[in-house]
Amino acid sequence: MTDYALDHVMMRVGDLDAALDWYGEHLDYVEHARWEADTFTNVYVGPEDVHEEGALLELTYNHDTSEYDMGDAFGHIAVRTDDVYDAYEQLMDEGVEDYRDPDSCGGSYAFVKDPDGHEVELVERDHGQQWSLDHTMVRVEDADQHLGFWTRKFEYEHTGRWESDTFANYFMKPEDAADEAMAVELTYNYDGRTYDFEDGWGHLAVRTDDLVGDWEDLLVREAEDYRDPESCDFNYAFTKTPDGHEIEVLNPDDSPMDRSQ
Repeated sequence: MTDYALDHVMMRVGDLDAALDWYGEHLDYVEHARWEADTFTNVYVGPEDVHEEGALLELTYNHDTSEYDMGDAFGHIAVRTDDVYDAYEQLMDEGVEDYRDPDSCGGSYAFVKDPDGHEVELVERDHGQQWSLDHTMVRVEDADQHLGFWTRKFEYEHTGRWESDTFANYFMKPEDAADEAMAVELTYNYDGRTYDFEDGWGHLAVRTDDLVGDWEDLLVREAEDYRDPESCDFNYAFTKTPDGHEIEVLNPDDSPMDRSQ
């Protein structure tokens, strides 16, 4: 399996049952793994037959709160469909809130929101199964810095870009990743704005074949030593992007993708 492939994206939900029902009913997601702790619950969901290089969605439910702020440092998750108009119409027929229809987005994508207000983009693709995770968008304050970060630290390459008059989107994956793998979308607004990290979003996670060895490689490449493997019982570790987006580095045995096989 591709080293440093994106394994999952974590976001927090205020009502776990409502979130599971929404993703199950509207996107046909199933539960692949669950971890129950004293104060929180993590549930990993995605298509039933998720591709071996695909990614899952981690829903984190903290037992002591039901309200979160989205902030704007994270943007959205995006799911694939072969026809964005048919997909949007289906969701509308199922009672999903009308947020941004395909016509308002140029006809190639649309947006809905889940019960907690997380934005879900519907993006038209000719690969990957229906509703599989296509990318996760994060906003960055310095495009050159973050393109360098993902290239140098994780050996990612461009898989697409779109530049407009006011902003640019850059899509990044490991250089040998399958089409079905999830990408990270770096969105750079040209006006010099800064972004707020609130608590509605958590982190991105990448898989690795050798947690300790690959962690040492990341430190040699001057990645931030945020939470090292030893402090996490050698199950995972965390670094951060230059703007502060958290990136979990997973022991292969701790990947929900592996546990779901």
